Amino acid sequence: MVAKVIGIKKERASVTLSIKSVSEERRRDALQTWKNEQRASQIMRVAAERIGWDEGKTTAVSEEMRDAFGSLFGALEECAITESALEDAGFEGDWIRTVTELAIENIVPPFVEIRGLFEIKVWGPEGVKAISGALQAAEDCADGEEEVTLTCHYDGAPNYRVDIKAPDYPSAESVWEAAQEAASKKIGAVEGSIVIERL
Repeated sequence: MVAKVIGIKKERASVTLSIKSVSEERRRDALQTWKNEQRASQIMRVAAERIGWDEGKTTAVSEEMRDAFGSLFGALEECAITESALEDAGFEGDWIRTVTELAIENIVPPFVEIRGLFEIKVWGPEGVKAISGALQAAEDCADGEEEVTLTCHYDGAPNYRVDIKAPDYPSAESVWEAAQEAASKKIGAVEGSIVIERL
């Protein structure tokens, strides 16, 4: 049951609730949020067993994750989307790998993100045109893929960040492989080099 608080009387220690004031959509959202938090707590209990944490440590880390992400489920969903989410939020330790693996196994995110880095150097007269062509070839790899986007960003010469957003990891990884091959082929045709790193 979901109810809306319509009045609080502190002196009497009473709370007035209204069931009618809650729309069906809000009721569904509240129940889904509650279910998600229960599921996230269960995932953290499994992680604690694998890591060897006691209940106090599990609760403390879960609270830190809630503070950083707004909810425990939100934290785990971010882990399922971006594998480095906990590190990016300032968390440290070997436990991160276990929690992230469990999140990826148990939570289907609305999308996933992966990131790579191209370090491109061109010595020949083609210069900027060759680099631009390699990045465009990489971006073109996502064309025709349903709900997959690939964008290249300049991070200061000679580094170019590659961001891929997809509905699932296999789709993202497939586009990443194709992008590496396409960019390497373009740079291989000129006087230059490309070093590729998965971030």
